[in-house]
Amino acid sequence: MHEHDVVVVGAGGAGMRAAIAANEEGADVALVSKLHPVRSHTGAAEGGINAALRDGDSWEDHAYDTMKGSDYLGDAPAVETLCQDSPKETIQLEHWGMAFSRDDDGRVSQRPFGGLSFPRTTYAGAETGHHLLHTMYEQVVKRGIRVYEEHYVMQLAVTDHEDPEARRCHGVVAYDIKTGRINGFVANDGVVIATGGPGQMYDHTTNAVANTGDGAAMAYRAGVPLQDMEFVQFHPTTLPSTGVLISEGVRGEGGILYNSEGERFMFERGYANNVGELASRDVVARAEQTEANEGRGFENDSVMLDMRHLGEERIIDRLENILHLAEDFEGVNALEEPMPVKPGQHYEMGGIETDENGETCIEGLYAVGECACVSVHGANRLGGNALPELIVFGARAGRHAATRQPETAQIQTGPSAKSEDGHVDTPVTPGEIDAGSEDVVADGGALLDAPAPEVVERTVARENARVEELMERDGVNHAEIRADLQQSMTRNVNVFRNEAGLKQALRDIRAAREGYRDVAVSDPSRTYNTDLLHTIETRNLIDLAEALTLSALAREEFRGAHWREEYQFRDDEQWLKHTQVAWNDGRPDLYYTPVILEGEGGEYEPKERSY
Repeated sequence: MHEHDVVVVGAGGAGMRAAIAANEEGADVALVSKLHPVRSHTGAAEGGINAALRDGDSWEDHAYDTMKGSDYLGDAPAVETLCQDSPKETIQLEHWGMAFSRDDDGRVSQRPFGGLSFPRTTYAGAETGHHLLHTMYEQVVKRGIRVYEEHYVMQLAVTDHEDPEARRCHGVVAYDIKTGRINGFVANDGVVIATGGPGQMYDHTTNAVANTGDGAAMAYRAGVPLQDMEFVQFHPTTLPSTGVLISEGVRGEGGILYNSEGERFMFERGYANNVGELASRDVVARAEQTEANEGRGFENDSVMLDMRHLGEERIIDRLENILHLAEDFEGVNALEEPMPVKPGQHYEMGGIETDENGETCIEGLYAVGECACVSVHGANRLGGNALPELIVFGARAGRHAATRQPETAQIQTGPSAKSEDGHVDTPVTPGEIDAGSEDVVADGGALLDAPAPEVVERTVARENARVEELMERDGVNHAEIRADLQQSMTRNVNVFRNEAGLKQALRDIRAAREGYRDVAVSDPSRTYNTDLLHTIETRNLIDLAEALTLSALAREEFRGAHWREEYQFRDDEQWLKHTQVAWNDGRPDLYYTPVILEGEGGEYEPKERSY
């Protein structure tokens, strides 16, 4: 049994920033991660950090662009916090030694990005996330923060009160990959989840193999609602063969998209008459998919991205790693020829419902980064807004978890924030096959008012029993179930959606649940058992895919990244609200909460999004 003041689950950008902030408040902090910190998926972020740093720009303009990009589903307190805090957090990174790209006058460089009214994206070549990770890790090492790497967190240890808002998170349970032991971690002050996105629920994604939504699934089953899960960002420029990301920085520097008829279709087909390739990501992704669907694409439903005209010197200076990616994965020399690209699953705008301090409705439980939904991105995230989210809300959650100061949050969380119940007509019964048969309401729940170590011990015992059952029985390999799930999600819950496809996805998810009842781990070893890890991850993907698809079926409108064939308009009168899905004793419960559009300078008025 390990004991710390604050336990941070996940050691990417958000997790390390939370740990540093908690450490600065005097807390004894532990980072628990299934990867070494610098292998975290933050390292794949290429584009940059949006921050209003220069004369002529302002946090207010950044906030307006972000709210417009969100299709007015962002919450103003979160949006304004991001835009106000990003400049100082970005400067802090520079003071910690982050190697930002520089202009000739010595200032950090900034470039245009999609959906921005000012070139405010601060970057380090096309490897901004990689530089950020290493800068953060230096600070973690400098401060002597304890890192439990290659520890896979399997479960939260929470009390089992009937009301989720009465529950308390006392720690986590993790599988030590190196030894095969299952250990408990007591968190005296708080647990911060920073485990990234669930991209592996799709078979064409920019996300790493490790991005299986573990933290979001654990929080969901512990009773925290998942908010706005239907809003999935499909990045317009991924390599067709692998899903590897090609940075928006290519288009920010002036790269162009064209179809098989040689048209610069963003302009010539009227998708974005003013800014073309620098429209918001959801607009560009739909445009590309439309070109492919209407027969104007290239092989594998791709279009072409051309940056040759930028010149070798500029490309080498600002986009060198893109050359390596195009050559290594597509065999293309991007200095001499265009590269094929297509939309790919990239980012989950929804996630664990939190307030602007990162706190959930369960006492002592926080979430930050892509696994969380604060909500700063609403229905569509602007490029360059993910990395500032990591550092801004990571710092806030770390400080709050360490100090437990009663800072007033404007965003309410939990079932008490409900404005109306939801209903959706499903072709199958969602949720666990044997819902309600467990002896606990919360997955991981143990006792009501016992001391923290006892709650954690009970959860350790339950997880040991689960692993023993998976290891000892014969059954189906998880990989078959995961592959079927990924193919169904890619086919039915992609850029374009319709009712028939969403209902088919729910049938397929139900089949995955039924198959998972017979899943077994074939590798008998107790150490470095990736078969065991992936088996547990697959259960998380099933739960999150179901929450996402239920939310998508329920939202009968076209907003941001959520396109519905039957509803080709944004309906502010009926749908200017957040979708919430809560796990209620094995069954998903759908309801809605209000969007907060009232900011410091007045209310953000929903307008037509045009670029």
